[in-house]
Amino acid sequence: MVGARHGRLLPVAALLVATCFSPLLLPPAAAVDELDGSGREAQRNTERISGSAGDVLEDNPVGKLKVFVYDLPSKYNKRLVTKDPRCLNHMFAAEIFMHRFLLSSAVRTVNPEEADWFYAPVYTTCDLTRAGLPLPFKSPRMMRSAIQFISKRWPFWNRTDGGDHFFVAPHDFAACFHYQEENAIARGILPLLRRATLVQTFGQKNHVCLKEGSITIPPFAPPQKMQAHLIPPDTPRSIFIYFRGLFYDNGNDPEGGYYARGARASLWENFKNNPLFDISTEHPATYYEDMQRSVFCLCPLGWAPWSPRLVEAVVFGCIPVIIADDIVLPFADAIPWDEIGVFVDEEDVPKLDSILTSIPIDDILRKQRLLANPSMKKAMLFPQPAQPRDAFHQILNGLARKLPHPETIYLQPGEKHLNWTAGPVGDLKPW
Repeated sequence: MVGARHGRLLPVAALLVATCFSPLLLPPAAAVDELDGSGREAQRNTERISGSAGDVLEDNPVGKLKVFVYDLPSKYNKRLVTKDPRCLNHMFAAEIFMHRFLLSSAVRTVNPEEADWFYAPVYTTCDLTRAGLPLPFKSPRMMRSAIQFISKRWPFWNRTDGGDHFFVAPHDFAACFHYQEENAIARGILPLLRRATLVQTFGQKNHVCLKEGSITIPPFAPPQKMQAHLIPPDTPRSIFIYFRGLFYDNGNDPEGGYYARGARASLWENFKNNPLFDISTEHPATYYEDMQRSVFCLCPLGWAPWSPRLVEAVVFGCIPVIIADDIVLPFADAIPWDEIGVFVDEEDVPKLDSILTSIPIDDILRKQRLLANPSMKKAMLFPQPAQPRDAFHQILNGLARKLPHPETIYLQPGEKHLNWTAGPVGDLKPW
């Protein structure tokens, strides 16, 4: 029973739990039936995604676009992974796997004259600290060096100033290339990328680090690791609200209140003793199993609006509770986030208990049935090898929907839009 470790449930909460944690709530297996790539359809306890969102989610990009992959020197990509293989496992690894996927994808063309899009594989998040955290300080110089290389060796960048090129920039604040928001805002998007399309995990409305036309993707979460933690299909969802993570970042925010804009601190102070909330800073070995036993999984902002919790919640069929004002969610034109998740304003965190306990059981069940749809789960993952309708294909679908390019992206003779000397002086140093 939820909250047993906290003592006796409050009367209203006890009634809610007795009602909600019945066998009617979907078991974990309905949400992860296809995680192993076996192709089994999770027919039972699923609901078809209605309307255009479902149709877009299941699109096949093959035949709708052609991508030319630049052959860059290995110092921009493969050599970095050889130097530090940990890059393959952190939350920004999508830039590596997207490159590998495209090299063997049916949309790839080796004839650049017929390409709709040009892709430059630059691994900007593979400079890691001892603790395994990416440092983006060299990324602007690295990206600038790669663009100089392709602009001198091929004619295609110079036709559009990068208007028909895309780059994967999965760091906290994407192509602003800084992990602290104030500094990221001050830097802005690297000037040379301001006409290109950015594929990035960061997404927040009206933010200088999210340019119009960017494609927002989920962070990388390892499918194989999730597969290893599946639990029996008849396990009940006996945890009502679940979260593991920091509430205060004392190392980087010693005065408190700035980290997560105070939302996580408010979560802890208001609900640390509430029996409906299973929340802690401890990250147990049973983390994935616990998510499969939970009805709601909290997904609050941290230093950035998003985290892998969003992916994990969807994959394990745990209704994501998104606490991040103005967040732009992955593949928002394809995934019906309003139907599968719950959105809570940061200022309303103190009301979180009443907000979640007031959701009708029929709404909870429908969200669970939608989460159990295999297409929903696949769209959040970067499996190797790739599978139809996975996150790789959703990125390509997003690029295909931006075609045909407008004539305005092509430069007239002598016309230039980008200033190659713009930006901080340090960015101009050779890489």
